[in-house]
Amino acid sequence: MTIIGVGLIGGSLGLKCKLEGLAEEVVGVGRGVKNLQDARALGAIDSYTHSAAEGVEEAQLVVLAVPVGSYRDMAEAVKPHLMKGALVTDVGSVKGSVVEMLEKSMPAGVDFVGAHPIAGKEKAGAAHSDPELFEGARCILTPTGKTDEGALAAVTALWEKVGSEVSCMDPYQHDVVLAAVSHLPQITASSLSNAVKDLSRGDLEMLKYCGGGFRDTTRVASSPPEMWRDICLYNREEVLNAVRKLQEVLKEAEARIKEGDGEALLEMFQRARGFRDGILKMSEE
Repeated sequence: MTIIGVGLIGGSLGLKCKLEGLAEEVVGVGRGVKNLQDARALGAIDSYTHSAAEGVEEAQLVVLAVPVGSYRDMAEAVKPHLMKGALVTDVGSVKGSVVEMLEKSMPAGVDFVGAHPIAGKEKAGAAHSDPELFEGARCILTPTGKTDEGALAAVTALWEKVGSEVSCMDPYQHDVVLAAVSHLPQITASSLSNAVKDLSRGDLEMLKYCGGGFRDTTRVASSPPEMWRDICLYNREEVLNAVRKLQEVLKEAEARIKEGDGEALLEMFQRARGFRDGILKMSEE
């Protein structure tokens, strides 16, 4: 098994696979020596290399765990070195155009299956690898008409064995859904952090007064910037649709506050609480 990009997700997957005996040998590919050394010290990988071409040469399973903006170059780099019968998958948060591109990039005899484990923390890097990260988490697979049934079954089994609840979705439908429930919250948390930073001027040291609500709301703003830059660019249209909807809702809230419409404000907060409570109820079932 070769993991290209041994960060939190890649490291956690490698560590769980080693602990469960799902992979005899795990090779890590990356740029940062310290990060790769951390992964090896934790037992997430057995060895590492800076060369993706070298790393995949004997791999039966290759996992792309780098930012989606690197996928095209990475696919071109490893294509001549993938052995016949190898299986390639990924963990990216964008699927539509990415799955199309990767399917076209695979050489004859190599299958690709798109995957997105909806699990993670705001902390990045192999040092934060957690073998229980995927336990009970949903993992979305995005097969197409070109997906080999055996390859799909193998990737399904992998994610189930590391503790995930697996479901399948059309790649482009995935991007619509994730733009709303994942990508928009990230943009919102980052924008809120930037807004409060801009309000912190002169003697107003906002950070001293940040409570749990602000910290909880902005938690994901600590996520890797490069990853989210790529997600926004590669899922541009769906992210823009989600951002426009948020702008509409904020404008509506602004108007209600400006007009002093207490009844409308109460309805707005009640509706939001009802939706949020419903999410919590679903997670408990």
